[in-house]
Amino acid sequence: MTYCVAISVNDGLVFCSDSRTNAGPDMISTYSKMHVYNPAADRMFVILTAGNLATTQAIISRIEHELEEPDTTNLLSCKKMVEAARYVSKISGEEQASAKSSAAGSNVDTSCTLIFGGQIKGFAPAIYMIYPAGNFITDSDENPFLQVGESKYGKPILDRILTRETSLGDAARCSIVSMDSTIKSNATVGPPIELLVYESDTFEGNHYMRLDEDDEYLRDIRQAWNEALKLSFAELPQLDWEERSEEIPPLQAISNENNT
Repeated sequence: MTYCVAISVNDGLVFCSDSRTNAGPDMISTYSKMHVYNPAADRMFVILTAGNLATTQAIISRIEHELEEPDTTNLLSCKKMVEAARYVSKISGEEQASAKSSAAGSNVDTSCTLIFGGQIKGFAPAIYMIYPAGNFITDSDENPFLQVGESKYGKPILDRILTRETSLGDAARCSIVSMDSTIKSNATVGPPIELLVYESDTFEGNHYMRLDEDDEYLRDIRQAWNEALKLSFAELPQLDWEERSEEIPPLQAISNENNT
């Protein structure tokens, strides 16, 4: 399995992905699920992949091949981000249909889901989730993020923290905490963690990090978040019966009631 998240705030975009595939007791493989493209000075794109590895590799390979073909529709010829998303979804749908046909009669799931994002000059940055069927959605002001893969474990922190006004730094930290929460709860998601921060109108990946299991920054984030959670939990309001029990021990309270 995998977990990928993309965040869209006023100042730019954040992309975060794990690198584990085919996790099991006897096999743990590592593949990058983040693909970055700067085909021209006026555009920058990122694709995050989740699902069948062979299918996602076929999709990425075709996109890269068509970038070298000047007479075909590709990421260079698209004028708007929605056109680029439509192009990627078309490639994804065609390659998934081919993979499904090749695997007919087997129990292999050849489907995949993508997150596609970036910016073309003259338009705002955008992120899209491309479903196996080839349709796609974008994020919203209420939920300025998209997730694919094992999304449930890392979603609460995104729901509580993120708005359009969130800074890129806070959004990046939020994505790392979201990823680490997922890794802690699901063995099929694992490091290295890849993080890319894109500042609006720069048309390049401004800040890239690869966090291995023993990375010092990742350890610091884990420790700080773990300690903060424990401190916050300890300060939660007590239940009514807890407050009463502090005044009179439960057994003593029952004894007093029986004697009256």
